[in-house]
Amino acid sequence: MAAYDFNAPRLFLDIPMREGVRHSLDRAQANYLLSVLRKDTGEPVLVFNGRDGEWRAEIEPTGRKAADLVLRAQTRPQTSAGDLHYLFAPLKAARLDYVAQKAVEMGASLIQPVVTRRTQGDRIKLDKLHANAIEAAEQCGILSLPEIRDATPLAEAVAALAPERLLVFCDEDAPVADPVAALTQAGAAAAGTGVSGRRTVPLAVVIGPEGGFTPEERAVIGGRANTVRLSLGPRILRADTAAVAVLALVQAVLGDGRSAI
Repeated sequence: MAAYDFNAPRLFLDIPMREGVRHSLDRAQANYLLSVLRKDTGEPVLVFNGRDGEWRAEIEPTGRKAADLVLRAQTRPQTSAGDLHYLFAPLKAARLDYVAQKAVEMGASLIQPVVTRRTQGDRIKLDKLHANAIEAAEQCGILSLPEIRDATPLAEAVAALAPERLLVFCDEDAPVADPVAALTQAGAAAAGTGVSGRRTVPLAVVIGPEGGFTPEERAVIGGRANTVRLSLGPRILRADTAAVAVLALVQAVLGDGRSAI
């Protein structure tokens, strides 16, 4: 049996969840369920709030274009979020939306825009970042939403990282080597284990702007203890492509993509 039910629509609702709770849908949500999806009385909807797990609710129309959802039963308990901070230089609007969604899909627990010398994106709109995070979580069966912080200068963001957090620095000037081996060794050192050790360490990833980091910015990042410089291979990747590549790699080697032992 599949772990998730992708047949029922899924909505984020910022309300306390328990059996019998009734929630009046806003106009957009009611239109989506009643007019776009053509759902009817009693049909199931999965709902979550990032705190109380996932619940099965049923539709109860209250008018031609209005409806309530009544919570019936919990389908999945709340799970612990991972511990992966995603630091990135803002991109232009469409690509920023893409990066925010993919970061959520790949398990980022915190999304932190950082301002660099070559940052080209517009001013960050936190409400849009939140909307993209919710959309990705709704579509992918995710229970926890990441914390989203306002943009801050790169040096401040790096300095604010806890010393025990392993920072993965995607550096196009790093020697092309085996990234899996580099991450394995860095993770073992950060956890205080041998190379084959599997203890979890808190993680962070930093991705630069389209024009790359300046030498001064590389020095700031590279000068931090508990940091590993990582090449993503012989090709230069766009910033949004690099984000997906490194998040998948980090999760597979050090994060929640590893097989349990």
